[in-house]
Amino acid sequence: MIGVGIDVVDLDRFRAALARRPGLLERVFTEPERSELAGRLDPVPGLAARFAAKEAAMKALGVGIGSVGFSDVEVVRGPGGAPRLHATGRAARVAESLGVSAWHVSLTHSGTVAAATVVAT
Repeated sequence: MIGVGIDVVDLDRFRAALARRPGLLERVFTEPERSELAGRLDPVPGLAARFAAKEAAMKALGVGIGSVGFSDVEVVRGPGGAPRLHATGRAARVAESLGVSAWHVSLTHSGTVAAATVVAT
């Protein structure tokens, strides 16, 4: 194991941040992430869980929040529908320099919070 990260996002605060700063959606999430959740009745819990995964990935890499671009860490669906993490740009370069060969990610959300755990191996 190279690193582990965990993050929790308050849904009300995240929803308010998205309302206050509409550009946040495009700056933080990739087009595939936005498209995947666009059809949901309420996309905010899924977006918040993905935001938590991005921050958890940065923690697993041992870098500070914002040291890599949020859009450089993407949550995609694997063949069975389970979430998978894909790193590009600076996140991929940092992961490569640390010897990361695989990512393991778990997402969850309730009525009030979203959370993610990321393990880099």
